[in-house]
Amino acid sequence: MTFSFHPEAEEEFKAAIDYYEHRDAGLGYDFSAEVFATIQNIINYPEAWPVVEDDIRRSLVNRFPYCILYSLEEFGVFILAVMHLRRHPDYWKDRY
Repeated sequence: MTFSFHPEAEEEFKAAIDYYEHRDAGLGYDFSAEVFATIQNIINYPEAWPVVEDDIRRSLVNRFPYCILYSLEEFGVFILAVMHLRRHPDYWKDRY
């Protein structure tokens, strides 16, 4: 199975990496590694995480206050958001 990012989700992800890297050298790398580990878990067990709305699921990222919001599509996993858990919970809904 493969995955792809919604363009805005990819921008969020890159911005979060930059934020953490500016806070502490290497922390951006740690964040990206945790996000990709979460994505790998999603790919391995796509239906393991709870549905938050319609067919959108949420998987929490270890060590960081983020989650991955995704849907299962014919081609694989489509990532709608790399969301900070303190952000307004509905901001991503216009992406699907």
